[in-house]
Amino acid sequence: MNTSSKDSFNHLDHWSPAALLEQAAALRERAERGDGAASITLRAFPRHCAMLLVRTSDGLAELHENFADLFYILDGSAALVTGGVIPGAASIGLGELRGSTIEGGVPQELRADDVAHVPAGLPHQMLVAAGQTIICLVMKIQEKP
Repeated sequence: MNTSSKDSFNHLDHWSPAALLEQAAALRERAERGDGAASITLRAFPRHCAMLLVRTSDGLAELHENFADLFYILDGSAALVTGGVIPGAASIGLGELRGSTIEGGVPQELRADDVAHVPAGLPHQMLVAAGQTIICLVMKIQEKP
């Protein structure tokens, strides 16, 4: 593989579901010992990145002003709440807002093999039922400069 900066993205990246689920086992342990979430960046590209995410509890409400989230559910289930508002949202960095909940959002149940696209600017929150886990491939895609 050519690793020069000019050609560093000039090759195929491939992750099988089995390989991702194998990596997710260690993330699940981290999530259960920590705050209910663990992730790794599989690869960062100029305008998007691929991540593996494991959740064992609810996430914070989020809004990314410039990036979309594309979720591919590998295993488990959760409700993805979108829309509405994030009361008392706080900036955690450039174009990134977080809060504890969403008011007025619409839940959509996500299960294995589902794909969900959350466009930039749309509040969203993943809610995981007690005793459940969700494992996702997440593509963070820059939609706005």
